[in-house]
Amino acid sequence: MNRWLLPLIGFVMAGLTQSPAFACGERGVACEIDEGAYHIRLPSTAPPESGYPAILYFHGAGGSGEGIFLNEPMAGAFLERGYAVIGPNGLKRPNSRFGPGWSFRPEGPQQRDEMAFTKAMMADAAARHGIDLERVTLSGYSIGGSLVWYLACQDHEAAFAYAPFAGGFWRPHPEDCSGPVKLIHTHGWRDQTVPLEGRPLRNGQIYQGDVFEGFQAWRRENGCERLRADSFSTGPDFWRRVYTSCAPGTALEFVLHPGGHERPSADWAEMVADWLEAIEAE
Repeated sequence: MNRWLLPLIGFVMAGLTQSPAFACGERGVACEIDEGAYHIRLPSTAPPESGYPAILYFHGAGGSGEGIFLNEPMAGAFLERGYAVIGPNGLKRPNSRFGPGWSFRPEGPQQRDEMAFTKAMMADAAARHGIDLERVTLSGYSIGGSLVWYLACQDHEAAFAYAPFAGGFWRPHPEDCSGPVKLIHTHGWRDQTVPLEGRPLRNGQIYQGDVFEGFQAWRRENGCERLRADSFSTGPDFWRRVYTSCAPGTALEFVLHPGGHERPSADWAEMVADWLEAIEAE
């Protein structure tokens, strides 16, 4: 390569890096706020007058906010339905071989106030990208799903709804939560990484919780009259348990799929979008 081309390429690349085309939310560039960073993509359609509804999705252990967009079928399904998709970045945990994660267990080390980060991120996305703060759903996979359970428990009004996947409370389960929620939880029947019954980790130093036991907290907070579900559906992809004899304005479902600890699918995204639209219409 001619020597004069090298500084020219460097000059062009520097100009591209500073170009508005590489602004926050585009081409993998994170949106930076004081509390951390997040990635975002918007639907191709114009936003409603109130702004885009949004799915804010916390990644699993070792993941990144940009990683949600590698699951193109799932992220694409939400975008096609008119939802903005937000992928927050976890923080690298000291002495952890799993990479970035979340300060989700109240009893564990707290690298960051994840509730403060979540609320600051939502406010920033509303200001910069036209997100409707009244229609944000918190979702997440594995320990990202566990974080969603704890955020919903800490402040039931932090988001419009909650859609965790493959993660729940850890032991000791919270004795009380802040109030009723709109929540749909999905879990794999064969999950061995986050088993439905929970499991010990670090030679029994910490325990994943029992998802069935943890779900009692949501029935209690939602004022459900019965221990059992009120209706059931058993399709080929999802087995749904729906709780309807609960307080007005709440929504609660426990969904199983026949697989293990795999990441959410496009069919899951469509199910969640249908569920959100149904409860918004009530």
